[in-house]
Parts: sequence; structure tokens; C-alpha cells
Amino acid sequence: MRLRELLAIPELRLGLLTPDDHADPELTGVIVTDLPDPGRYLSGGELVLTGLMWRQEPADSERFADALVRAGVAALGAGAARLGTVPGDLVAACRARGLPLFEVPVEVSFGSIIEIVGAPLARIRAGELRGALGRRRRIVAAVAEGADLEELCRLIAGELGVTAAVISSAGSVIAGRLGAATAVRLAREFLTAVRLPAVVDLKAGDVPEEEAGPYTLLAVDRSPRVAGWALVCRGELDPEIGFELASCVAMERTRLEEGRRVERRLAEQLIAFALGDADPSELAARLRTCGIEAAERYAVVTATVTTGPNGASGQDAAALGGRVLEELLDREVVTAVSPDGAVALVPLRAVDVDTLAARLRERAGLLGRGLPGTRISIGISGALRGAAAIRGGVEEAGHARRMADGRGGGVVTSDQIYTHALLLATVPGEIRRSFAARLLGPLYEYDRRHGAELVRTLAVYLECAGSWNLCAERLHVHVNTVRYRIRRVEQLTGKDLSSMSDRVDLYLALRAA
Repeated sequence: MRLRELLAIPELRLGLLTPDDHADPELTGVIVTDLPDPGRYLSGGELVLTGLMWRQEPADSERFADALVRAGVAALGAGAARLGTVPGDLVAACRARGLPLFEVPVEVSFGSIIEIVGAPLARIRAGELRGALGRRRRIVAAVAEGADLEELCRLIAGELGVTAAVISSAGSVIAGRLGAATAVRLAREFLTAVRLPAVVDLKAGDVPEEEAGPYTLLAVDRSPRVAGWALVCRGELDPEIGFELASCVAMERTRLEEGRRVERRLAEQLIAFALGDADPSELAARLRTCGIEAAERYAVVTATVTTGPNGASGQDAAALGGRVLEELLDREVVTAVSPDGAVALVPLRAVDVDTLAARLRERAGLLGRGLPGTRISIGISGALRGAAAIRGGVEEAGHARRMADGRGGGVVTSDQIYTHALLLATVPGEIRRSFAARLLGPLYEYDRRHGAELVRTLAVYLECAGSWNLCAERLHVHVNTVRYRIRRVEQLTGKDLSSMSDRVDLYLALRAA
């Protein structure tokens, strides 16, 4: 309804107090208020009706008019019942700001105006609601009939006029059109959001200018956020519509997961056969069933994921590790879950092991920064070929993963495990601590009582390959001081530092500590 139509109703006898050229805005709603600043309750386009209870002095009129203009109000109707007339200061304030103002006679109730304005608006909104429900039903029906995620994003754009995309928590675009940098930024916001849905405002510079602006983030299902998907919609989306669209994405994700379960069973059978005494020809056939030819290069990747101080362990950590690993690799692989971790065979068709490791470090790092209480441990074997190499690859990747776990998470490749660190990583923590305490305990106690630096001197001496002079130079002490301290180390530990085996014992004790 337009204001001119309302003013033309004879029985209301509404008198326009501002110039006629301001008198024909469209009215999107009507609200009655006597608050001095009702701006927080206004969304723009409303007709505001007031009994002037807020006016205590002439200056109040300017403040009230400013609040209405900031909120984008269409027009103001002032009742004359309290003051007997509409004060001139309010008329002047509205004239100066181009805000249409009319007087409501004492005998005309605000209720009658609300009824006249509200009836056509209610009819319009009912029609809009029916149209919106029809569009949403068409989207849900299309998903139920098998529409994939790309089709769903196109339907959302076509039916609702909303640009939508589906992203993983690892920052990859699963469906829809979204730049890589924007997807990573939205994934970070998804991971760190206190609650969902959330509205975030991306600034130009952080993302390409054409993709800057507000986005609504919705969790697709109840998956742990580290392995979750998010529906991202451009602009601020009505929560009810958002939940409905997210449910449609969840429906399609469930359908995809059903298909992957068969592939995961095949992968688990392959790993079980490889770790057992399987016939080589049958093993090669199973490898081909999993999409890898006998002559093709691949790497074995293992992973576990724990969340929080009392997070999952064993089979649960492996299961969650499998879901996360599949997302980190854009669902190009399937994982087999074992008590020691999730296992995947990753073809090396367009990448080498170092490139694969870099990709996993980057994406796992995004998850780790977004979820500080989550530990992701990944081990990668060297490049392998043929079914017979699976068993050794699983062991190699497992050692690397355990080393990563011992470091507090991260990605470790086979190149990094062929050192003393591998030996220490495979020894239980209690034994490592006991070994270090037995050899180094007397040195720590001596340092505590005498303020000496025997432990530090021993570490530098071993790093200098037993060179007295180089060790003294690094410690900034006289060479005789180094000789004295090393003799005390030998006396307290019972070790001879001219013996290679004793040097190795003390070196490992320092690393284990």
C-alpha cells in the first residue's frame, strides 16, 4: 500500500503536514511506538504511529526524526490527543529531513489505521509465503529424487536467488562456485564459530573483491566439525530456510556415504589380506579392485585424530582419522580402519610423496589452527609399487604416524623415520622416561645441588663429536672446564665417553628425556 492511498481514505481524515512531493512512499508495515529512539525495532519502509509521549522539549523532535530517518521509515503519523495538535518543531524536523508527516485526529484510532494498512500487506505476505514454500518444496523434491550437490546449488540460486556452495572443514569446495581462497577463509570461520549457523563478513583483501561480503554458514549434519561439511550462502539467510537447505545437503551426503561403505569394505579386505598370508595373485586382483594397477606407484598413508584432552583413542581415533583423511584428500581415496589407525592407499599419478606430504600438512594445519584441542597424526610411506609392497608400506607409514603422534601431531614421511628417533618413537613412554632417568638422574641432581651445567655440557660435547675445543668455544668456557665437567659426568653415570656405545647410550637418554 502507498501512503497517498492511505491519505485519500475520507473517513480517516488524515492531514498531511509536510510537502506533498514527499507523500507517496510504499508502506511495508506499520508500528506504534512512543520510544524516544525506536530504531532497533525498525527494518525500513514502515509507517510509524506515535502518540508523542516521548516529547518533553522541542529538541526531542529532531532526535526522534533523526532516529526514524536512520531506520529508513516511510512515513510518520502523529496523534493529536496528548498535545491537542502536532507541535511545529516536529513538523519542521520532518520537513527538513524529507520525512512525510501527517496528523491523526483525536477521534481516529491507531487500530483502524493498522487494520487498513495491514490487511493488504497480510495478503501480499501470504502470497509471498506460498510462493516461497512452493520453491522450497521443489528443492526438497529434487533432492529426494536424486539431485546431486551441484544441481542443488543451482536450484538454490534459481528458486531462491541465493548463491550457495558446499565446503569441507579442510577448505575444499565440494559443490558450487567459490574461489579457493574464499573457501579456505570460510572453512576457518566454520571451524572457529562458537555456534552455528553463523553470519561472517569477509573483507576485500582477505578474499577477492567480487567474493567479499556477508555469508551464512550452516553445519550440514552432526559430524565432528573436524570432518564436517558446511553449507555457505551469500548474504544473511533466514535460519528456517537455512536449516532446510542444510538438511538437503545432509541427505545427499548420507547417500554418498552409503556408496563409499562398499569401497571401504574392499579396502579393509585388501589391507587384511596384505597383512596376512594372502596369495600374491589374489592380492594383486584386490589391489586392482581398489583402483590401483599392479605397475602403478602409490603411497600408504595412515592417520589418527583425537579431540580434546579425553578424546577418542584406538578404534575411535582411527575411524575419525579415516573420515578426516578422506576429506583432506578431497574424497579421492577411501580408508580402511584398523585398531592402529586409518589406512589409505594413495595413487601417485600426478604427485610425488613430498608433494602429497605438503598438501596434507597445509590442510591438516588449517584444521589444527581452527580446532586447537584436536590432534591429527599422519604417517606416509615411501613410493611403492605392486601388491607385495603393501605390508611393508603399512608398517613404514605406521612408524611415521606414531612418531607424529609422539610429537603432538603433524605429518611425518618415511624419510624422517630412519634415525634414532624411529627407535625412540616405538618405545613406550614409560620405558623412555625410565631409561633417561636412570642414566641422567645423577647429573640432574648434581646440577640442582651445585648450580653446575653437566647436562648441558654433555649435550654440547656429544653434538661436537667429542671435540674439547669446539665444545668449550660453544659454551664460552675454558677447555679445562669442559674436561673437568666431562670427567664428573663419567664418574656420576659410570659411562666412558671415549667408548662409542656409551656415547650412544647417553645421546639416546638425552633425546628420550
